[in-house]
Amino acid sequence: MEEIAAALGDSARWRIVELLAERPRSVGELATHTGLRQPQTTKHLQTLAKAGLVSVFPLGQRRVYALEPDPLREFDARLRTVLATLAEHADERDVVERYRAAIDAEMAAAQHNRWADGRTFTFERTFDVAPEALWRHWVDPELLARWWVPPSMTVTDCRIEPIPGGRVVLDYRDDDGGHYRSAGRVHEVTVGHRLTFDLSVLDAAGAVSFTGRYALTVEPDGRAARLRLDLVVTETTVAAASFIAGIDTGWSQVLDNLDRKLHS
Repeated sequence: MEEIAAALGDSARWRIVELLAERPRSVGELATHTGLRQPQTTKHLQTLAKAGLVSVFPLGQRRVYALEPDPLREFDARLRTVLATLAEHADERDVVERYRAAIDAEMAAAQHNRWADGRTFTFERTFDVAPEALWRHWVDPELLARWWVPPSMTVTDCRIEPIPGGRVVLDYRDDDGGHYRSAGRVHEVTVGHRLTFDLSVLDAAGAVSFTGRYALTVEPDGRAARLRLDLVVTETTVAAASFIAGIDTGWSQVLDNLDRKLHS
């Protein structure tokens, strides 16, 4: 497949393929229609033949080249698979586009420290599990690590210790070598129902970029569990613009991830 893609990646060879799709042709005829010299045309045909895209038929003094349809059908099938996958995951591209637009807007607004202090976010979801199961996925470090970052990231350490003064830690990395650290403390706990905590995003030097004050509530909703997460932003620095821009999209992604993990 790679050899076919490479062979078709040259504009002159692509033109030869288009001409051979109409009918078998000789080297001289192909050279005339492409504007290439015959030695150049022959080299291109050799490359196409090596990839299995053309066959040669000696006809007396002439050599006629014909296009082979099967490799092209295989290539077409692979492309259709890629296009189908792209359509299936179109929302992933939309997330990136929205995030990019949000970063541009926040960068324009971030002219001084404390620029986003007091900004609030609320996320509400109903999960088809018992409230106890949902609560465990927040306070059990192993379960928390399964969902607390977007799927493209890898958790290196995370925990919310469900006691007043307990540590809150979220460390993760991406495949490009980026390392992201957050730390905070738990303030209030009503086991199985309510959890409040601070979580500060730290820069490479360990300084606070911004702090989020979180209030998590878990309540029964029939046989399901209803979650509400309130967030107030404070201690914002100018450098926090990209993080602030990603809060809405990021939490939507991780709560989607939580829903999948609850049922896996």
